[in-house]
Order: sequence, then C-alpha cells, then structure tokens
Amino acid sequence: MSYWLVKTEPDEFSYTDLERLGRDRWNGVRNFTAIKHLNQMRPGDLIFIYHTGDEKSIVGVAAVVRSAYPDPTSQDDRFIAVDLEARYRLLKTVALKQIKADPSFADWELVRQPRLSVMPVRETHWLLIQQLSSREPYG
Repeated sequence: MSYWLVKTEPDEFSYTDLERLGRDRWNGVRNFTAIKHLNQMRPGDLIFIYHTGDEKSIVGVAAVVRSAYPDPTSQDDRFIAVDLEARYRLLKTVALKQIKADPSFADWELVRQPRLSVMPVRETHWLLIQQLSSREPYG
C-alpha cells in the first residue's frame, strides 16, 4: 500500500462533497509530475485530502478504488483520472503551518513544492499527520 496527498479547492470540491457522494472521480490534474503520481496509484492506497485556499489543511482520508484511466473531461489522452472513496474525516485538521514548523517534514513535497497538487506521502509522514490529527496512527 502507498500513501498520497491530493489538493483541492474546497469551494470547488471539498472533502464534505466526497463524503456526500461516497465515491467520485479525481480528475482535472494537468501538471505532468502530478499526473505521474496519479498513474502510480492503486486500489487500496490511502490519500490525505488537503484543502487549499484559506484553509491550507489536511482534512480527511480517502482510498483509491479505481486505478488511472483516461480523464473523460479532456480530449487529451495524456490526462488521467482515478476514483476515490471517502474513508474518514480527521478529528482535528492539520494545518500547513503546523507541518512547516516541524523539521520532520522539511523534505516533503508539500513543504518543498507547494504548488504540486498530487504527491506521495512517506509512511513516517503519514503516521505523524495521524498523530497531529489526534487519531491513532494506522493505515
């Protein structure tokens, strides 16, 4: 199993929207590094959902339920989508400022490449975020 983080603008599509739908397509990614990461996702992988904009926080966890396939919203076959399913909302959101303040996260793309919308999460970072969110660390 792998761990990931995806970013979304909560005014356009929030974790609450994913919870309401239960499962939905994650598409619209146009950065080729982010697309590479989407293409590596497999069913069962877990994903942090990060709200951008004013929130700048990790708010929930989803799981990949369908691997990469052509993005049906694009005519360009280089663009792909994956299907995600809501798993749980974090008990306490984890703000970007908390993450940046902790030297354990200094080499994470979330800190080093803040504009990247899809990125891997090391297991050690996954567990630390779970602890910061007041949740027992588990996969």
